[in-house]
Order: sequence, then C-alpha cells, then structure tokens
Amino acid sequence: MKVLCLLSLLYLSVNSLPANEFTGKKWVVLVAGSNTWDNYRHQADIYHAYHTVRANGIADENIIVMHYDDIANNKQNKYPGKVYNAPTGHNGTDVYPGVPKHYTGEDVNPETFLKVLAGDEGLKKAGKRVLESGPNDHVFVFFDDHGAPDVVCFPHKDLKAMDLIDTLKQMHHDKKYAKLVFYIEACESGSMFYKILPTDINIYATTASKPDEGSDACYYDKDIKNYLGDTYSVNWIINTESATKATTFQEQFDYVKANTPNSVPQQYGDLSIAKLPISLFLGSRKNPQPIGPINVNINRDVGRNRDVPLLLAQKSGDFERYQQLVTGRQFVDNMFSEYVNSIQHLMNANNDVFNTRLELNNRECYHNFVDTFKEQCLQITKHTYVLGKLYTFVNICEQINDLNAAKALNQLIQYCQQNLPNGYPNAIL
Repeated sequence: MKVLCLLSLLYLSVNSLPANEFTGKKWVVLVAGSNTWDNYRHQADIYHAYHTVRANGIADENIIVMHYDDIANNKQNKYPGKVYNAPTGHNGTDVYPGVPKHYTGEDVNPETFLKVLAGDEGLKKAGKRVLESGPNDHVFVFFDDHGAPDVVCFPHKDLKAMDLIDTLKQMHHDKKYAKLVFYIEACESGSMFYKILPTDINIYATTASKPDEGSDACYYDKDIKNYLGDTYSVNWIINTESATKATTFQEQFDYVKANTPNSVPQQYGDLSIAKLPISLFLGSRKNPQPIGPINVNINRDVGRNRDVPLLLAQKSGDFERYQQLVTGRQFVDNMFSEYVNSIQHLMNANNDVFNTRLELNNRECYHNFVDTFKEQCLQITKHTYVLGKLYTFVNICEQINDLNAAKALNQLIQYCQQNLPNGYPNAIL
C-alpha cells in the first residue's frame, strides 16, 4: 500500500509540472542543400539562422551546420568573404563570419544528413559532429533548398520523403529526442510530410508550401545582383529574433503564413507541439530584436525559386544568358511533351498529365521514373527547372498499371538516349 501511495504521489508530482517545463538540452541542425551562385539565398538563410540561435543562447556544441560554402568566396561575389541575408548591400550585416564548417562541399549530401540526425557512430568516431541528443532533449531542424514531389535536393543527389520519415521514426524509437521540430524551405515541400509524417512520434513540421506548389525567393539586391533570402525562411528567422520567451510555434506559423503571399505554408505531425513556446527549442534573448537591419515592411521583390536563374539574367541585362535559359527550357518542355505523346496509348486517354495534379500514392513507380530520368536524361539537382516537371511522372504512375509502367520506363530510357546525346541542355536551368 505504501508503494502504491508513493507511486501515486510521484505520478501526480510529475504530471502537475507546467506543460512547458523543460530541463533537457536544445539541439539545432541547419542545412543548406544547394550550391552555385544562383542559389546564394539558401546558404545566406542558414548563416542568418545560425547567428539567430546563437544569440538566443543555444550552445555552440549543440548546433550542427551543413553548407557547401561556395558563396562567400565565389568569383561572382562583389564582396569576397561576405554574405548578406537582407537587401542592405555591403553596409548591412554580414552573416558569414563565425559560421561553423561542420559539413561542407561534397559532405553535404542526403546520406550524411540522415546519419547526422541518427547520431551515426561512424561519423562520430571520424571526429564529425552528429546529434547526440537523448530522450529529454528538444531538436530543431531547418532544411533550405529546392524540391519537387516527394523529394528535396542536395548539390548532387536528392532526398526522398520516405527515407527522411524512416530516419525520424528510427530516431523516435531510439529515444533521440523528447520533441522534434522540422522546418523545410523548398518548392512542393509539403510533399515531404503530407499523409506520411506520423502524428504520434512527437514531431511537429512546417513547410514553405503545399505539396503541389512552389515557394519564393526574396530580397533581390541590385548591388550584389542576387536574391538574398527566401520568403518563408526570412519570415521565421525575423519572427524568432523578435519573439518573446512566451511566443509559440503556432503564433510564429500564423505570422509566417500571413507574410508569405505566393505559397501557403503548411503544418504536419503533432500539432499540439505548436502550442509550445519557440524558446523551448531555439532559446530566447532578454531584449528581442533582429540581428541585422531587416525591415519587414520593405518591398521584398520576390520571385519564384525555380525561376531565379532566368530572373537574375533578366535583371542583370545578360541577354545571352537569358536566351540560353529560355532555349533550354523550351527544349525541356518539348522533351516532356514528346515523351508523354509517345506513351499516351499506355495511359488513360482522358487524363491530361500536364494540366492535372494527382495525389502521389504509388511512390515506388514514381521514384523509378525519377531515378531513371536522373540517370538517363538530366540531373534534377542541377537543372532545377526540371523539378517543376516531375509531377508529370506522378500523374503517369497514378493512372498506369505495372506492366505498362515498365514499358513507359523503357520508352523514357530510349527517348533520352536518342534525344540527349550530349547531355543538352548544358546551361543550369
């Protein structure tokens, strides 16, 4: 009886603690999945986020940063060694100094990223930093790059949604966190969690867009001649810097959604976590204020992420580059049109694969097409315009049987072998 009484008292004591009581460690993983000058904004977002969480009191040893690191000293950078995340030119706040180089260059890849999340012992023994979080800790992950249905990109490879979900499930099984929050900035980023992120593994996720829409770059700077940020990313970072200790994830999401006009940010997973204060994951500061002179009311000069190469050529007056990109895009458009026409007899003739967006269910079929396209046709991580065409494969797979899918896949190989003899288009699209 005494034992039962003691257990009852212990239960009541534990469960009478405030809902937001937290005594564990806070861990942050920041990942810029891209490289090349045209994608300046992704690394700039990550650098700014790093300084934000450091200023909020997150211990440096609990932060892991992945970035290709080819922007600060890029030959096209007018201000070598400097990176900006707001349209203030060289008089603004440089967000590059002090950013760790835990994983750079070719180490920025999906396999390493998943190993970092899982706390891989091999990486740890090699002296690399990985998540060493435990069952009482909070983890925050921010990923920033391009995306397409069911994938987000790294410089040379893509990360499939189910590979990410499987890793998150394993982390939960291994008690790698008490609660985990995951933010993704990418086109069609909602597809990484839609209907596949469990609601019972203590993970809350938000994305820059729905599963079937693009996201925006912002802050074009005439001096640097590039987009310096992404709308969703800039919004959550600004909000975090001005947040109080009591500001919740739901309040942040509402702010981000209201200030991201051309896409619709989404929420997934355990939405009860959204009621918790941001400070329980990202820390807080005594006098909340943005690190840099960022005016949220200025014209952000947004542009669709996949159109950035075209927009940069247009804004800089580089007609030759602009025409090269237009020609390359026309080639891709024709390629998809001709290929679909060649397999039309294998599909439902009443369904227009270019003007509909079917929900992805047959992931195995879809990824067979995507992987074959990468191997036989074009690199989707290099030719980001192509990412906007991958929904075509979703539509094909959702209305074709296995036998005809195999025939259509073989036709794709033959088409690309015959029509892409030199890997054209060579321009990064």
